[in-house]
Amino acid sequence: MAAAGGESSSQSVSDELFQNFYTEVKQIEKRDSVLTSKQQIDRLLRPGSSYFNLNPFEVLQIDPEATDEELKKRFRALSILVHPDKNQDDPDRSQKAFEVVDKSYKLLLDPEQKKRAVDVIQAGKEYVEHMVKQKKKQLKKDGKPQDVEEDDPDMFRQAVYKQTMKLFAELEIKRKEREAKDMHERKRAREEEIEAAEKAKREREWQKNFEESRDGRVDSWRTFQTKGKSKEKKNRSFLKPPKVKMEQRE
Repeated sequence: MAAAGGESSSQSVSDELFQNFYTEVKQIEKRDSVLTSKQQIDRLLRPGSSYFNLNPFEVLQIDPEATDEELKKRFRALSILVHPDKNQDDPDRSQKAFEVVDKSYKLLLDPEQKKRAVDVIQAGKEYVEHMVKQKKKQLKKDGKPQDVEEDDPDMFRQAVYKQTMKLFAELEIKRKEREAKDMHERKRAREEEIEAAEKAKREREWQKNFEESRDGRVDSWRTFQTKGKSKEKKNRSFLKPPKVKMEQRE
């Protein structure tokens, strides 16, 4: 029963940490939501943004549990901030930032894509929880205090954030690998198709030339045969023995 109670207590602590994590995330979102246009553009285009921006909720700074209406409002507010029309002194970077925001919004409008993103975030949270339990289990086995850095809500939040970003990055790498493989397969299939078409074309041309030249070859052979017979006849008459002239007696 003690073990069961310990497990329940650990789960309770984990749930509390997760709630604290989201509370802090919301506080950060509230703080960042009032960033200036330039600050938002800098955030969206910061070094490593190609991986940071894989998380659409991170891009839009919105909770995964937000309603569709909240999502729409957040998109409108953020898209206005980074829109090129509002940032005419920095059109190129603002255009890139706007495209990032627009892409994330459209992704979250797709129920299937949104579910995948939520599942990745949940998987990141569950992984960190599992690692925390393993650490505590090992510490208990070693007879040491079961205190880990993830007990600090801020450290737990950072661990979940890092793991979530890692998962998004791994999925993106796999997607690119599949895309490259598919492209290679399509290219190879296209090359084989072209080669087969060229081979068929060569065979058709050869057959056509063969048929067109057939009559000429037949005529040449007949002419050769005719000339051969004429020559043979001529040779036979040339070799014909002379008639023997009978001598007359006196």
